[in-house]
Amino acid sequence: MERNLKNVLVISFGFLLLFTAYGGLQSLQSSLNSEEGLGVASLSVLYAALILSSMFLPPILIKKLGCKWTIAGSMCCYIAFSLGNFYASWYTLIPTSVILGLGGAPLWSAKCTYLTIAGNSYAKKAGKNGKDIINQYFGVFFLIFQSAGIWGNLISSLIFSQASNKVEISEENLACCGAYDCMSDTTNTTGAAKPSSSLIYTLLGIYTASGVLAVLLIVMFLDQIKSDQAETEKEILETPSFWSTFLATFKHLKDKRQCLLIPLTMYSGFEQGFLSGDYTKTYVTCALGIHYVGYVMICFSAVNSLCSLLFGKISQFTGRKLLFALATVTNTACIIALLLWKPHPKQLAVFFVFPALWGLSDAIWQTQTNGLYGVLFEKHTEAAFANYRLWESCGFVIAFGYSTKLQVYIKLYILLSVLVLSMVTYGAVEYLEAKNSRGTPTATKKENVGPPTQETHM
Repeated sequence: MERNLKNVLVISFGFLLLFTAYGGLQSLQSSLNSEEGLGVASLSVLYAALILSSMFLPPILIKKLGCKWTIAGSMCCYIAFSLGNFYASWYTLIPTSVILGLGGAPLWSAKCTYLTIAGNSYAKKAGKNGKDIINQYFGVFFLIFQSAGIWGNLISSLIFSQASNKVEISEENLACCGAYDCMSDTTNTTGAAKPSSSLIYTLLGIYTASGVLAVLLIVMFLDQIKSDQAETEKEILETPSFWSTFLATFKHLKDKRQCLLIPLTMYSGFEQGFLSGDYTKTYVTCALGIHYVGYVMICFSAVNSLCSLLFGKISQFTGRKLLFALATVTNTACIIALLLWKPHPKQLAVFFVFPALWGLSDAIWQTQTNGLYGVLFEKHTEAAFANYRLWESCGFVIAFGYSTKLQVYIKLYILLSVLVLSMVTYGAVEYLEAKNSRGTPTATKKENVGPPTQETHM
């Protein structure tokens, strides 16, 4: 047990170090690299590459390299993105975003495969139920991993608050913040006054070092899966050729319920894209300055982690419909309030209320949508979760793709429309379920079908 637990902790802390850097960088892209929308364009490209990667690469790489070296190699792709930010231009950021996107899917697949093998192998030796041990391992992993958002954003805020060139933001420039932003670069010349190059390099140096430490941790301390576990590995990876996996993903769309869940799954990408791409830039950076972005995103991460834990537990008593209703009401209220609110530095607390409420809703979207997929498509979990990743990533790509082209109020209306459509189609799924089976429609999150929120932190 000690050996297996050590490996679980090595993976968890490796991911914590890696995503401390990536999470912090993702939150800052729209503010730090705002010229011609470079930051959000790079995120859009990143998620597009992730879609391609998740369809083809994971089974091939894990078979060729094994879990340990797939994890280590994929982590290097993330370090490339940190390095690309040192000299941010279209020629450095776009290629490194593609590299990160390609490394993302194998990283998560190898991690899931490793923890599953370790859990099954320990369960066999100890005569315990494999699912229970695997759930425990994923629980330990997410407990440690979820705090990455806090550390990455804390580092960026502490470093940027050292800036000596903080500018007093004039009322005229404040008028350009919020839903009816001016779409010009004035928002970037005032509150968004870029921190000095030395501060940016310090931050990127820390993030790169954090990524390198993650790779060293995996290479030096993670055990290769032993030969007596190779059979288990073969079973888990007994995947058909990637063409048949690719086709299975699309064949799954013959299921009417899967098609009806597409808007809800895409909404998950839209709402996360809005918070990290638009809210951070047009509300926080514009009215308060870039050094507040980290603090605001810490608030989001902390509430999200606590609520994920809470809703995972209480969903068995409330049922998923009530939780989806809560998330819908919370998100709708936030969107309407963001349309009406004119951000002003004097209303500091309000800047934190939105990410807190957004974190509460996001926790429900993540845990309950994952759980819903697990319950509805129990016999085809692989094809179902491939669809989940595909459509959520499409939401990210679209949200980041139009980020610099539209004013914020239009993006908020799009968000609201997708949310309303999601709830209509989700209602149709519940109706079909109730009609088809007299079983309990309030089946909740199945923890063994894949950990929640794993692609979120991509």
